[in-house]
Amino acid sequence: MADSERIVVGIDGSEYSPAALRLAGRLASALAAPLDVVTCLGFSDFYLPAHLPPGYIDTTAELEAIAKRLMEQAIDRAYGAERPEHLTTAVKVGSPAKVLVEESRNAQMLVVGRRGHGGLFGQLMGSVSAACTAHAHCPVLVVSQEAEGHDATGG
Repeated sequence: MADSERIVVGIDGSEYSPAALRLAGRLASALAAPLDVVTCLGFSDFYLPAHLPPGYIDTTAELEAIAKRLMEQAIDRAYGAERPEHLTTAVKVGSPAKVLVEESRNAQMLVVGRRGHGGLFGQLMGSVSAACTAHAHCPVLVVSQEAEGHDATGG
């Protein structure tokens, strides 16, 4: 399968991740496309060890291992034992918005969760999903937490 056929889903391990993963999985299955799950270690994550007790986290490899574990937990919450076929995972280093926009170059769709705050004065989308919709090289699907209440038939 060509890279341009893949569906990329960006997750951060939050409560929004399983909804985005499930919808991306259904799309990938319907389109017979590979599903690439991406999580990012932002540059601010590398400053985290400076604020922790000595010896708590020794290396960036440990940060990557934590990110990988959180990603696997989100995938397990989304799919359980029924993972989509052709699912791959990657932990990327860099600003989540920049990484996901770059990943969108060779994808037919980018799927992200919506972490913004609703309401009159609140954000409708978080900064990462807003940046992705503005700059991605493919269509972007922004999935809200409310998507959990809908099944594949829209009910």
